[in-house]
Amino acid sequence: MFSRRLMILAAAAASLALAACGKSGGPTASAEGDMSMGNPAAKVKVVEYASASCPHCARFNNDVFPGFKAKYIDTGKVYYTFREYLTPPENVAAAGFLVSRCAGKDKYFTILDAVYHSQQEMFQTGDFRGVLLRIAESAGLTEPQFNACLNDEKAMTALNARVTRAVKEDKVTGTPTFFFNGKSVLEGEVTEAQLDQAYNAAAK
Repeated sequence: MFSRRLMILAAAAASLALAACGKSGGPTASAEGDMSMGNPAAKVKVVEYASASCPHCARFNNDVFPGFKAKYIDTGKVYYTFREYLTPPENVAAAGFLVSRCAGKDKYFTILDAVYHSQQEMFQTGDFRGVLLRIAESAGLTEPQFNACLNDEKAMTALNARVTRAVKEDKVTGTPTFFFNGKSVLEGEVTEAQLDQAYNAAAK
């Protein structure tokens, strides 16, 4: 079971997200807690808002992102930033993000990738804690460290603050949402062709 505190804090963030309305605005250039990769000097800056419990986000991560990363991020054409958002079940999304951060900044994307690849297993078996513990242990965390990670009130409060910013400042209402150079251009299921088109428009 996840901690009651984790569930309460996640529920509070979810209530705020559900209260959001209006179109997506432009995200700030950089914000506390951002996880980024690529060339900071790249002409095109891409920000993705996603949830660790969102099936659309998992499909993007597993099937589309590898090609996008190879084509644009690894070649220095795009500076990519991932920002966390909570969708139902919010406590699972929150736990996935907390574990990814507890593994260390250099392992964040590796662990998050493992969470996305194991998402279907978690939903099919209902063993969210067991699957996340296995992923955490693969990153070198012990079970006591894993438990401490999920009960880290300071980390959960910081996560809620990031979600609050997404809703209040960037008007994000769903995941995944993609901003290219501060402009919201894509949301939901996204193809490689759509990303190419968005990149070409932003790179002009």
